[in-house]
Amino acid sequence: MTILGIDPGTVVTGYGIIQYRHSQFAIIKSGVIKPPSIKQLAPRLEAIYDGVNQVIKTFNPEEFSIETAFYDKNVQSAMKIGYARGVSILAAAHNKLECCEYSPREVKKAVVGNGAASKEQVQYMIRKLLNINIIK
Repeated sequence: MTILGIDPGTVVTGYGIIQYRHSQFAIIKSGVIKPPSIKQLAPRLEAIYDGVNQVIKTFNPEEFSIETAFYDKNVQSAMKIGYARGVSILAAAHNKLECCEYSPREVKKAVVGNGAASKEQVQYMIRKLLNINIIK
């Protein structure tokens, strides 16, 4: 099974493609979609849609997952992330992929075992689970 995961944003949308086979996970590709840094929102959303659509066409995932919307005090940021989520989900729908949504807390709990884990803890476990060697 090939899975595409999206971390939506209007400045940078991250993606990762993993494969699950024989009880093992393997990373296929990860990257970012960077829309043009212009003030108008519509061209940025179009670039996100086109980028997600291209990733789907290139890697033909069977599953699509995306982070649910989260906001603290900045409603404007939450709305912009919602727009990025919307065009990403639309790209999945146009490619007949079912969308699974997961909250940051659910992801952290599944990966680290603690829903309040730090980004560093999540990164460490992802590197271990996917056997990713980062040389700095």
